[in-house]
Amino acid sequence: MSAVNVIKVETKAQRREFVNFPLRLYKNDPYFVPPLYADELAVFTDKNAYANTCESVFFLAQRDKKTVGRIQGIIQRQYNELHSEKRIRFTRFDSINDVEVAKALFDAIEGYAAEQGLDTVCGPLGYSDLEREGLLIEGFDRLSTFEEQYNYEYYASLIEACGYAKEIDWLEFSLKAPKEKNIMLARVAERALELSKLHVVDPDKMSKKEYIERYKDGVFECIDLCYRHLYGTVPFTEDMKKQIIDQFMLVINKKYLVVICDEQDKVVSFALCIPGFGEALQKSGGRLTPAALIKMLRLVRKPKIIDLALVAILPEYQSAGINAVMLNKMTEYLESGEIDHFETNLNLETNVQVMAQWKYFDSEQHKRRRSYIKTI
Repeated sequence: MSAVNVIKVETKAQRREFVNFPLRLYKNDPYFVPPLYADELAVFTDKNAYANTCESVFFLAQRDKKTVGRIQGIIQRQYNELHSEKRIRFTRFDSINDVEVAKALFDAIEGYAAEQGLDTVCGPLGYSDLEREGLLIEGFDRLSTFEEQYNYEYYASLIEACGYAKEIDWLEFSLKAPKEKNIMLARVAERALELSKLHVVDPDKMSKKEYIERYKDGVFECIDLCYRHLYGTVPFTEDMKKQIIDQFMLVINKKYLVVICDEQDKVVSFALCIPGFGEALQKSGGRLTPAALIKMLRLVRKPKIIDLALVAILPEYQSAGINAVMLNKMTEYLESGEIDHFETNLNLETNVQVMAQWKYFDSEQHKRRRSYIKTI
């Protein structure tokens, strides 16, 4: 068998090959959902807002001039400075089932990290907590959500063969309507709003653009305050905020963006739910072809699955019962038959307070993801 050759991605053709490789690797896989093709190409350009705070390196593994693997390394300078660490993250790792290929790719990342004076490799982690993260460990027979990455079951064996060990896991849940109606939940939600003098914003009183523009700063403030101590998170710069809004504007249905404000119209809590439209992108490979766009917009307007992308409550309101408002709203959608189920996406295994809330639903823990670590 020929040796594996690892090349650093530098040319336009190599960039396209980097993006195209997983589309070939997972062609016709019923569970794989590709990211938006244009967004993946933009990672290599100045359009990537994270370029101001991160350094990236990309590698392709080839055998007999045929691509057999890829990997990206990210030096997240914000994170390293905040935590006084010398880490490099790996992400966008894809490979055929071959340990030699995996070792060649991780050797390249580790060599680059050593050259930069770093001592630890971890991942899969993206630029921020809003990027795809974690290696799928359980749930290979479930459709991936658009926000998270699907991978073959053999990936874990490849990574562990390269000397990596678990650092932390995330759990994911499927939430269906509760088997018995919880009458008290609605009462608790109403009382919580009344006692704290809060209100749920009515999105129908403004356009989606106006709605997002008015509350986006408050939403990001909630994210920064509530997520700052969680694994892998970094504060958002203005460029990052703009990029995230641009990426999600098309797929947000304002009905499923719940915002709670105080008497001064300041955001104290929100829940961003993304209509599950992954199936719309499977055949197009993430490209917004006319057919894919039509199907995607149809699913955004009338979804059957909702992904819980982000939920946050300002610290001073976290013991005021505000979570009951969000839970009650979710229950209403499910009990009406409007939504088949919710996908929670990633819950840190240590975040027992959040996971305890799923007792209000007919819940199933159906996926698990893992972040690995290795000292070099």
